[in-house]
Amino acid sequence: MTGIAAGPVNRLRPRRSCLAVPGSNPRFLEKAQGLPADQVFLDLEDACAPLAKEGARHTIVDALNNGDWTGKTRVVRVNDWTTHWTYRDVITVVEGAGPNLDCIMLPKVQDAQQIVSLDLLLTQIEKTMGFEVGRIGIEAQIENAKGLVNVDDIAAASPRLETIVFGPADFMASINMKSLVVGEQPPGYSADAYHYILMRILMAARANDLQAIDGPYLQIRNEDGYREVAGRAAALGFDGKWVLHPGQVELANEVFSPSQEDYDHAELILDAYDYCTSEAGGKKGSAMLGDEMIDEASRKMALVVAGKGRAAGMTRHSKFEIPEA
Repeated sequence: MTGIAAGPVNRLRPRRSCLAVPGSNPRFLEKAQGLPADQVFLDLEDACAPLAKEGARHTIVDALNNGDWTGKTRVVRVNDWTTHWTYRDVITVVEGAGPNLDCIMLPKVQDAQQIVSLDLLLTQIEKTMGFEVGRIGIEAQIENAKGLVNVDDIAAASPRLETIVFGPADFMASINMKSLVVGEQPPGYSADAYHYILMRILMAARANDLQAIDGPYLQIRNEDGYREVAGRAAALGFDGKWVLHPGQVELANEVFSPSQEDYDHAELILDAYDYCTSEAGGKKGSAMLGDEMIDEASRKMALVVAGKGRAAGMTRHSKFEIPEA
């Protein structure tokens, strides 16, 4: 199932750190602009009380249009389709600040039709306002059992989709998980209770060339805990994680970036492979880099690590030396 919109847009933006900011708090919105988060999402859902939502829409429009969000992916999380706020969230924000908005995040997605509906509404607004059709992306948040069961269809529902996001708090409640600490393992279970969930989201994302983002860790002053949980998601292949506090931003950026050693090695593999497959290198299918044999599979793995390093703005500290004949 596909939506209507399509556009030549780079959907793979850096998202190591995705900072949540209440849309009703002008002071927090201003502070967020100076933090080194890859993405900032201005929240109209859980972080906004029901009576504050209408005013927050206009506060967000003003912040997007008049703030300095240089270098950041600008996202607004609207309310989910089961509420009466969603359509007005989208219309007010996109009509008011569409050119200064990168994505709409839709929470509690349960089936593909909810993504298609958002795609259609965005397309109508863009055509009405004269905006570029298809430029604004969608982030789909999986927060309950039904959403996870349908995640493959959700991930394929629209060319606007950029990420699949895990929402742990609502998800834990939806499956009756025995824990009150969001992001931590439930008591009485020795294995990783989130492994299946995270891998299910990751497979759906990668099968559709999307990014996968881990959700929040609510113990905002527990840096060691955040590092451990973020490291688990990064090890699986997730692209980033939510941050709820400025102190978590640098942690996320560090955990979801390769080490300098790994980044340098990846770039050397790419250089060595390019050389060995070239005319000058003898058009070989494989070669040695020190004691390591590299081939096409090595190149693919190196591309992932090098791509993450480049997106993080890393500078290589090594140089490929053409081997002596």
